Amino acid sequence: MRIQSFHIDQYNAITIKVHENNYRITKELLAQKSIDADAVVEKLRQFQIAIPSWALGAGGTRFGRFSTGGEPGNLEQKLDDIGLLHALTRSAGAISLHIPWDIPRDAQAIKQQASELDIVFDAMNSNTFQDQKDQALGYKFGSLSHINADVRKQAVEHNIEVISYGQALGSKSITVWLADGSSFPGQLNFRRALDNTLRSLQEIYAQLPADWQLFIEYKPYEPYFYSTVIQDWGTSFLLANELGNKAYTLVDLGHHLPNTNIEQIVSTLMYRGKLGGFHFNDSKYGDDDLTVGSIKPYQLYLIFNELVYGLENNTAQNPSPAWMIDASHNLKDPLEDLIQSLEAIRLAYAQALIVDRQGLWDAQLNNDVSVGQEILQDAFRTDVRPLLQEARLRSGGVIEPIKAYRYLNIRQQLIKERGSVTVATGL
Repeated sequence: MRIQSFHIDQYNAITIKVHENNYRITKELLAQKSIDADAVVEKLRQFQIAIPSWALGAGGTRFGRFSTGGEPGNLEQKLDDIGLLHALTRSAGAISLHIPWDIPRDAQAIKQQASELDIVFDAMNSNTFQDQKDQALGYKFGSLSHINADVRKQAVEHNIEVISYGQALGSKSITVWLADGSSFPGQLNFRRALDNTLRSLQEIYAQLPADWQLFIEYKPYEPYFYSTVIQDWGTSFLLANELGNKAYTLVDLGHHLPNTNIEQIVSTLMYRGKLGGFHFNDSKYGDDDLTVGSIKPYQLYLIFNELVYGLENNTAQNPSPAWMIDASHNLKDPLEDLIQSLEAIRLAYAQALIVDRQGLWDAQLNNDVSVGQEILQDAFRTDVRPLLQEARLRSGGVIEPIKAYRYLNIRQQLIKERGSVTVATGL
């Protein structure tokens, strides 16, 4: 199924008058604060977020998985689903592939399909946290950090293979996340495991094309619960510095211990020019992979406040980060969940764009704590949804994506085309 422009126009006609009035009011309110609403809309139009190929089907837990029906059964269908998202929202203009879940069998055909859908290829993702069919050696006790040099060699070669797939598709980066770690004291030597990991990453880094980047993800626990080899941003930062100027830290919002000040991590990494990528999700307890902004919207906004400040004051020449959603859709229609996440991300970005930077700076210089808080909360409490709607409208998308998704009966159409028992590849 593909959405045509007449579908968009048909739905927008229903709500255009209400939107135009809301946008006019919002524009006037922002003008009173010397904020150019049209300039904010333009930045929102340019902001694109990658959809991971593994997030288009129902997720699951170790207790079970419940299909939504009409799930994409191959990479081509996954691209079509992202095309649906992008047609509605005009903000999902990239896909991030996970290998070997979504190996492109015909790279040229996949590139052509993506081009027709106005989609580019974001970071490639390797997988050394699962044993694959016909794999010679197992990763039960680690991959890039493994005590056995042959296991490390196998894991390194897999990452190099992932790079080759990415080159064929036009990607420019690879993300490495390791499950490596231990569940019991004495299981491994911390220093040796880290050294093995660094050496393995150096081999991968040596194979990076000149215009590529390598993102190093971190996570404090799971699947191991006593130690993780790359357990925090500091270890990722250390490894990225050791590797060179094409290596960066990647921040996943779910990969932190409770109450971690993620916005401060973001600020520090950008200060040193080492923030490479972002995986968006939300959580209550751990790596819950819930819909972005569903639990901690204020934290998401504060993170974007640091991102916007960092990009506007980019003294370390930090590249524009790679943005990606990394969530699991156990209960909702995956496409609806992704639409809600796209909306939450852009909402937090818009709120951060309207912060009174000079007023906040002056409050900080004068240690005026109350005014600083008021300025941040004023932007957060401003209803910027009309800005997001205007950005979609100007880009050819729909004013209200979730309502349009249901109005067009998209899930029912997908079930009709693909059946009710299809299962997408991935976890």
